[in-house]
Amino acid sequence: MPPPRPRWETNKKHPPPKAQKAQKLQKTRVPDEEPAASLPLKLQQLILNIFKDSFAERFATDIKPLLQEVKGHLYNRDFVTAFGKTEYLETYAARWSASRALGYVDLFWSLRARLWHGDGGDSLENGQDDAVERKRRRVICLGGGAGAELVALAGVRNLELAAVNGEVEHEAELPTTQLDFVAVDIADWTPVVSVLTKHITTAPTLSKYASAAIKAANAPLATADDLSIAFQQLDVFNGDLQTLKSLLEGTTLITLMFTLNELYSRSLALTQKFLLNLTETLSPGAMLLVVDSPGSYSTITLNGTEKKYPMHWLLDHTLLNQASNNGKDTSKSNQEMKWKKIDEDESRWFRLDPALRYPIELENMRMQLHLYRRI
Repeated sequence: MPPPRPRWETNKKHPPPKAQKAQKLQKTRVPDEEPAASLPLKLQQLILNIFKDSFAERFATDIKPLLQEVKGHLYNRDFVTAFGKTEYLETYAARWSASRALGYVDLFWSLRARLWHGDGGDSLENGQDDAVERKRRRVICLGGGAGAELVALAGVRNLELAAVNGEVEHEAELPTTQLDFVAVDIADWTPVVSVLTKHITTAPTLSKYASAAIKAANAPLATADDLSIAFQQLDVFNGDLQTLKSLLEGTTLITLMFTLNELYSRSLALTQKFLLNLTETLSPGAMLLVVDSPGSYSTITLNGTEKKYPMHWLLDHTLLNQASNNGKDTSKSNQEMKWKKIDEDESRWFRLDPALRYPIELENMRMQLHLYRRI
């Protein structure tokens, strides 16, 4: 599947190389009633620092020419070229994955009670020995090679453990189970996943003048004991059903973040087939989270006439109607429902805190979300 084409709120000039120092992040104007993120500012800055350090080579020179090249290829839908070399992959991740990671961790954290539906025993909260084997959660992120989901889920693990230790507030019982993360993408994002993994699991480099207290508190975003990370290059349209079954076995959560509409754009029929295969492969209790640009539409041609349908309508139609009838469009009578829609939001904002620092300008993000549970 092609990685998602970014949605740009603005088209602003970036400072020249010498001026590319940590700066205040530009905020897009949003309605006053939209709440700001409740994430600890320290965690948000740590996430941005992971991207900054991972792609330091890109920021060491003027990144703007590479950004313009990547934008041009994405605009022309030339995904093979846009994601065909390492410097393009790193540029994309440095620019778009950084802000998305913040938006995603805010989203995952707000949905935590629903995403981990049925997650069992909490050995740490119950005072049991941490050495006891813990149930693992398996998360598959389709179209997740650019690293935003990876860093966001590492941030969620950080928040979960902080909540268990009483460092952040939480309302529901939180799992301390380990998390297996697998990014799946049509392009080879191995270099990006590898460098992000290194910086996620390594404590940040401190100044030699850092105080003893700062040194003592210095820790990585997540550890290898709490988060395993893997990448698999795969075109879900061309993979056979057995490959899909092997990939999704034991999956707790599967995500399609700014990916589904691109799949629809490639082929409506193949996307529907993929979603139906997904339905047959996932076990009851598995969660499916779809996030995309608000107002996304896909064009369908029937009897020579083109008509546009909202992406969420196509998604609901496939999962809540066709999937319940083995791919056939029938009435709701005698249906065996296979999905339940748990949550949706047609317009969710994530606003950047003005105190955050990053070498280049980032923007707020707006998204629609749809959460389903396999039944």
